[in-house]
Amino acid sequence: MAPQMTPTPLAKKIRIPSGLDIHYQEDGQGDTLVFIHGSGPGASGYSNFQGNYPWFNEHGYRTLVPDLPGYGLSSKPEDVDYVLDFFVSALHQFLQALDVQRCVLIGNSLGGAIALKYALDFPETVSKLILMGPGGLEEREVYFQMEGIQKMMRDFADGALDREGMRSLLSILVYDPSLITEALLDQRVPICALQPKSVLSTMRVPNLSERLAEIRCPVLGFWGTDDKFCPAEGALKILAHCQDARFVLVNRCGHWVMVEHRDLFNRTCLDFLQNG
Repeated sequence: MAPQMTPTPLAKKIRIPSGLDIHYQEDGQGDTLVFIHGSGPGASGYSNFQGNYPWFNEHGYRTLVPDLPGYGLSSKPEDVDYVLDFFVSALHQFLQALDVQRCVLIGNSLGGAIALKYALDFPETVSKLILMGPGGLEEREVYFQMEGIQKMMRDFADGALDREGMRSLLSILVYDPSLITEALLDQRVPICALQPKSVLSTMRVPNLSERLAEIRCPVLGFWGTDDKFCPAEGALKILAHCQDARFVLVNRCGHWVMVEHRDLFNRTCLDFLQNG
């Protein structure tokens, strides 16, 4: 029997106006940081950021870590298209429901694309952006040439993601596969079993490169040079077009810099938050 996914101690749930239930972690006091996880079978906010957000609570920040629709313990509708604007709308409704007027968005992969589009759609609400291997910077065909994307789509479509299948997929996300722990598998496998196939089959993320110059807030980015899901050349696009941007390129690092180089990520983000 697969392990059952249960809420963590700080878990909450809220129903947004569209009727979806959004499960999230909330802790700390101070300026609000919103962590937006990436796509993939079994993904959730907690499994992506459990090693990060408590550290920011300790340094004087309030953190919100939602599960996107289709992921974690949030609603998983089968009658919607999981396109970028669907996620941006859900995030906006979620933040409005919690009366978040202004925040920092921290996004990995799909979460990075959501953060970029959110900053374009609601610029007055985003004070800073922190991006880790963000999507939304290439055409769809480019992403589908990436080894990690190909394996993720194939394995999820084939229903091959039992525990060992999940271990195999997650190992491509990181440079060092020893980071794929039994606890992480316990978190991801039961979620994957509940996800509709449409979560990935209907997903569409447009190329936002031509709109990067519209982003006015400061941007901090991270990219692993061994990323097999999003081409690291995307960092150069953000540096070339955003008005105030810096990037940290990390070798021996895949798609999960916040997991693989947690201390570097946390320290660098804190300096950016405090000092700009």
